[in-house]
Amino acid sequence: MPEKEVKFSSKIKSTGIFNLSSFYKFCHEWLTEEASLGIVEDKYKEKLEGETKAIEIEWTGGRKVTDYFMFEVKVSFKIVNLTKVEIDRGKGVKEKTNKGAVEVKVKGSLVRDYEGKFEKTAFKKFLRGIYEKWVIPSRIRQYEDTLTEDCSNFLAQAKAYLDLEGRKD
Repeated sequence: MPEKEVKFSSKIKSTGIFNLSSFYKFCHEWLTEEASLGIVEDKYKEKLEGETKAIEIEWTGGRKVTDYFMFEVKVSFKIVNLTKVEIDRGKGVKEKTNKGAVEVKVKGSLVRDYEGKFEKTAFKKFLRGIYEKWVIPSRIRQYEDTLTEDCSNFLAQAKAYLDLEGRKD
C-alpha cells in the first residue's frame, strides 16, 4: 500500500465581486499547465438558497514525479451567497458577473511507492525503510519542497486573481 504524507495544507478566503466561470477556468488551467497535474473533478454540488447559491467543488490532481514518488493535490472550493450582479465599467459599459464569498482549501501529499512495489514482502519493506532513511533523504526533502512550493504558488495566484477581479471598476 502506498504511503501518503500530507506536506501542505492551507486555505484562502475572499469576499467580493468575481466571475465564477473565469475563476474556475483560471484555477483549472493553472493546476494543469503550471503544476502539470492531471485534474479530476470529484464533486460539484449546487444548492439554491433563495436568491443566492452555495456551490461546493472538489478536485484531485496527481503527477508522477518518478517511478517511486507521486504528487497528489486535493483542492476544494466553497462558494456561498453567490449572486449575479451587473457592474459599470465606465463609459456606459456594463458587465454581468458574480458576487459572493469564496474559500479555497489545498492539501498536498507526497505519495511514496505509489505502485506498491515494496509492499510484496517483509524483506522489501525493510529495504524500502533503508532506502528512504539512508539513500534518498535529500531527494525526499527536495520533492516535499517542490510540492509545497507548487501548492503555495497556486493559492497565491488564486488569491491575487480574486483580489484583482474585486478591484476592477
